[in-house]
Amino acid sequence: MSRIGYRKINLPEGVSVSVDENIVTVKGPKATLTTPIVKGIEIKQEDNIISITRANELLKPMHGTVNANITNMILGVTKGFEKGLEIVGVGYRFNLKGKTLVINAGYSHPVEIQIPDGIEVVAISNTEITVKGADKIKVGEFSANVRKVRPPEPYKGKGIHYKDEHIRRKEGKKAA
Repeated sequence: MSRIGYRKINLPEGVSVSVDENIVTVKGPKATLTTPIVKGIEIKQEDNIISITRANELLKPMHGTVNANITNMILGVTKGFEKGLEIVGVGYRFNLKGKTLVINAGYSHPVEIQIPDGIEVVAISNTEITVKGADKIKVGEFSANVRKVRPPEPYKGKGIHYKDEHIRRKEGKKAA
């Protein structure tokens, strides 16, 4: 049984949390994030400690989810989130052109992806990029969309993968 919903959340200095009806707003030095919450879940703030309670047992699955989402929002507005991506393959590379990420991944044409607001892409080299932002969901979703352009294949390891990702390699066909 998970007890994540009962965790107390400590607010660091410079971060404020406000609740209007069913919308939680977290303001910090890096950004301002908002998220909707389910009716029946209450957020109480005493000094710098936030506690979350639920009205009944039917809301038990959302209790921990709301707690985790608010914790991630607080981390995002203070430290931020980042994901590293690498591209492996002959002629494969990343190029940044303003708010557009251009990916050469072995297709007959380069793939262009628009970088959404609130996301920053930093090119470390032409084969490595880092996706940064305050919203964990946006950072993860954009990184997944970039990886989806050319997922890594298990035989040669070519494609786009996360920096901390381990690609399971397969042995090729044996000659008789």
